[in-house]
Amino acid sequence: MLKRKIIVAGNWKMNLDLQAGYKLAEDVIAGVKNHSMVETVFCTPLIHLAGVSAQTSSHSHISTAAQNIYPKPSGAYTGEISTAQVKSAGATYVLVGHSERREYFNENNQFLAGKVDAVLAEALTPIFCCGESLAIREGGDYLEYVANQVKESLFHLTASDFEKVVIAYEPIWAIGTGLTASPEQAQEMHQYIRKILVDQYGEEVAESISILYGGSVKSSNAAEIFSKPDVDGGLVGGASLQADEFIKIVAAA
Repeated sequence: MLKRKIIVAGNWKMNLDLQAGYKLAEDVIAGVKNHSMVETVFCTPLIHLAGVSAQTSSHSHISTAAQNIYPKPSGAYTGEISTAQVKSAGATYVLVGHSERREYFNENNQFLAGKVDAVLAEALTPIFCCGESLAIREGGDYLEYVANQVKESLFHLTASDFEKVVIAYEPIWAIGTGLTASPEQAQEMHQYIRKILVDQYGEEVAESISILYGGSVKSSNAAEIFSKPDVDGGLVGGASLQADEFIKIVAAA
């Protein structure tokens, strides 16, 4: 069986001014530089991307990600950013389809398929986010709902391109709601996602894909969640803004 890459990505979202972001990255890098078996990724606001990329450049297991791109190479798209631009700033990864982009900016599966294509065309790695709301979870068809997100945005890819994708499962119903997804619930979804990958691309490809868990990961629950066989790290939100906490999460992977 292929050994999958373990990734812990911290999504800063729309937080931190320029200097605070650089200081956070500096502190985290100092704490994770010896955790070479885990790839640590900073998903920064655009103002930090070039600077943090420079901070990480001497560490092969520490990378940066853009939180968003627009799927056109250039042009009159005021306020947007292209894959070539984020690559020139040093990004290795790009978040695609985060639940907040889907909810607040109405990004649907078809539009996200175009984003995935644009990211891959620039030889960057998409971290494709998928997940269900509380209503979908309580309705009972949450496995099929998430599977449809994956299929509509990713299954047009050839096997060789699909192997370049990272998937992140976000149980939206357990983020900021007071509800908690158990490690068993995380494993259930990750295992199901991997099953549909097997059905589409075969076991060898499916077993090579890192699937991250993005549901309020903290240092107190990280080790148990990461121990599940189909969980290959995490996409961390609020806890990634606290250097000590994020370092502990990386150490637990």
